[in-house]
Amino acid sequence: MSADNSLIIKQTKNNGKGVFAGRDFNKGEEIFQFTGPIIRGNENIAPDSYLDNHCIQIDKDSYIGPFGSPDDFINHSCKPNGGFQIKNNRAIIAAIRDIKDGEEITFDYSTSMAENRYEIDCNCGSKNCRKRIRDFKYLPKDIQDYYIKLGAVPKFVIKSIK
Repeated sequence: MSADNSLIIKQTKNNGKGVFAGRDFNKGEEIFQFTGPIIRGNENIAPDSYLDNHCIQIDKDSYIGPFGSPDDFINHSCKPNGGFQIKNNRAIIAAIRDIKDGEEITFDYSTSMAENRYEIDCNCGSKNCRKRIRDFKYLPKDIQDYYIKLGAVPKFVIKSIK
C-alpha cells in the first residue's frame, strides 16, 4: 500500500495480486512511477524467471526490475484504464480515463514492449481480450493508433514499428 493510501495492493479474481485505486483518479492524472533497479540488456534477464515476469521495458535496451513497490503488481488488461508513459525520464502509469475508488488499475503490457522476446497468454477477462500479450507491433493498427493518440506509448516503442 502507498503511504497516502491512494494505491492498495490486494488479491484479484484471476491474476494474483493487483493494484487498486484507493481514491478516484481523473483522466490524465499520474497514478504512480515505476521504481527499481535499471537493467541494461535483456540478456541479463533469464527467460521465464521472476525478474523476466516483473521487469518493464523503458527503452530499446533498458528495463526497470522489481523493487517491492506497487508497480510490481500492476496487471495487464486488453481494455486498460491506465497508460504507460515516459515523462522527464520517469516511467509512469497515468489514467487514460477516469478511475473510481476501488477499481483495479491496469495497463496494456504491449504498449511497453519492443523486444520480440516476451509473450504470455492473457486472462484479463475483458470482452475484447486478445488472448496473447505480445510486442506493440503485433497489435491491430486501430489499437496501435488508439494508444498512440492517448499518449500511452513511449517513443522507443513507436520507433520499433516504423
